[in-house]
Order: sequence, then structure tokens, then C-alpha cells
Amino acid sequence: MMADNNIDLEKIRGVRKDRFRILVCIDGAEDSYLGLNYAADVGRQPDSDIILFYVRPVDQGMRTGGLQVRVARENMMNWGLELPGIQYLKKGRDRLMEDYDLAADWAEETTHTDVQGDPLGDNKTEYRHSSGKSIVLKLKVAPSVVAGILDQYELGPYDLIVIGGSGRWGGKGISLWDPAVAEKVAVHAPCSVLVTRELEGGKGHLLCTDGSERAMEMIRKTAALVKRTGAGHLSVLSVALSADGEAEARNHVDKAAELVRSLDIEPREVITRVGNPVEEIITAGSEYSLIVTGDTGITGIKRFFMGSVAFKVMEYAKNSVMVVR
Repeated sequence: MMADNNIDLEKIRGVRKDRFRILVCIDGAEDSYLGLNYAADVGRQPDSDIILFYVRPVDQGMRTGGLQVRVARENMMNWGLELPGIQYLKKGRDRLMEDYDLAADWAEETTHTDVQGDPLGDNKTEYRHSSGKSIVLKLKVAPSVVAGILDQYELGPYDLIVIGGSGRWGGKGISLWDPAVAEKVAVHAPCSVLVTRELEGGKGHLLCTDGSERAMEMIRKTAALVKRTGAGHLSVLSVALSADGEAEARNHVDKAAELVRSLDIEPREVITRVGNPVEEIITAGSEYSLIVTGDTGITGIKRFFMGSVAFKVMEYAKNSVMVVR
């Protein structure tokens, strides 16, 4: 077992910046595994790393006196101790193994980091391919799920966080955690966030544009994601508040479509709607695998209080939504 407390994190982060890194938050709900399927498609290239991630509250399950910490750690590192989260990570690993042959050309390494107040601390198992690609199972201790996910980004960095919109993280159904986890992560994370709800592959991405430079940058980044999958398609949508703005909205989607074509992708549909942007985006987006929006550029706490079209779509849409940064 190795202790990673003294590793030069800045050096590691420098190396990681040259890779496409995906943090998949696994909570045992089916939506989180559907998100894993998307991550597997996007992360198929050798320059991609996929980190399966579960946050465990401090000392959860460890208050039954008499447990020998050393033995518990050894069992955990072998993924034999069924603490909360390990079974979920193992299930995610097994699903990935269907796409990536972990039996060939993969080296396995386990690491441990002490956490004050918790006898087992942070633990991870990394599978590293000879090509440099990594698949990591990470069990992290944190005071809350949101704090754990955002802290993990700081150890990253990551290009994309994938989190289920239902189940234990929050959303519909019975929640064991804060009911707004997915939304809080989407508000505060510095990178793109995909909130998955009944994610059905093969129906494409609907990109929503308002003609701004941020929207155009979102389109560039999403096109790069689509190209990474080697499959799939995308469409572009702009919504005018009234008939007076319809011509401008049409100009926005035409510019977006031109940009998409310049990136060697032919858009499936170019759509203009008139009405309430949130309602129109949700209605049109229901026909796609996921809705893609750009961030407003407003940061952190201001996003939380002010809201935006992007976050209202994320809150009310029945299907998956990605906010691109």
C-alpha cells in the first residue's frame, strides 16, 4: 500500500492538464450508471482518463468498536470490505470492463490517504494501461457529497463531471443525501457538468445558442465531445422571446450551424422557436439524449441566487442536461 500524502500535486496536475479527464459520480442509482455509459463513449480515446467516484461521510459505518483499522484497510484496498460505496464502484468498474479489457496491458495500483477523524480515510485503485490511459476507483471521505465532489475537482483537474440527477445524490425518488446535490455541483464546479436523467444514447445532443461568444465556445467544446465518441449527432436551437426577435434567433442558429460544419460535423437539425426560452428548450430537448447549454459567465454564489436559463432547464427538464464551461 502506498501513501500519497507527499506526492507533488502540482506536478501531477500539470500532467493531467494534457489529458481529457472525466469524473463520474457513482451513487448506486441507475442514472449514475447511464452517465457512466456516456463517459465510456467520450473517454474511449487513449488520452482520456475515467475516475469513478463515491463520497462517504466521515466515519460512516465505522462506529462499531473493535474493528482493527489495519485489517480493515487491507481488506478495503482489495475491495473486499463492503463499506458504503465500494459495491457501487465495483459495479461501475465491471460495466467499464465490458468496453475496456482490464485483463490485458493494465497495471493495478492502490493508494491511501489519511483523513482526520476517519479510520479508513480516502482510498483508490487505479488501472493504468500501457497507452497511458487510466481508470480509477476513488472512495473519498468528506463532510458532504457536494464538498467531496468539489474538493476532488481541485485534485483533478477535470474536463467533465457526470452526476446522476436522481437517486441518492438528489432529484426524484428517495434521497439519502442533500436533495439538491446535482444542482449545487452544476452551479459551483469550474468545469462542464452533465446531470443525467434516464439518459438514452443515440438520440443526439441539442445545443442551445443565444448567439453569444460563450454559446459559440460551448458549441466548439460539445462538437469536440461528439467527435470523441465517433458516433452520435447534434442539432442547434435558438429561442426568440417574441416574433420580433425571430430573425435574430434564426441568425444565431445559422452562425452556430456554420461553426459546426467548420468542425467537420453536419448538424442534424437547425431549429428556431418563439416563446419562453426555458419551456421551448425543454420541449424541443425531450426528443434528444441530452440538452446542452453554455454557462452565463456568472460565478459561484451569484449563479445560485440569480439563476439563468441554463440552470432552470437543468432543474425542470425530464432528460439529461449538460452545462458546458
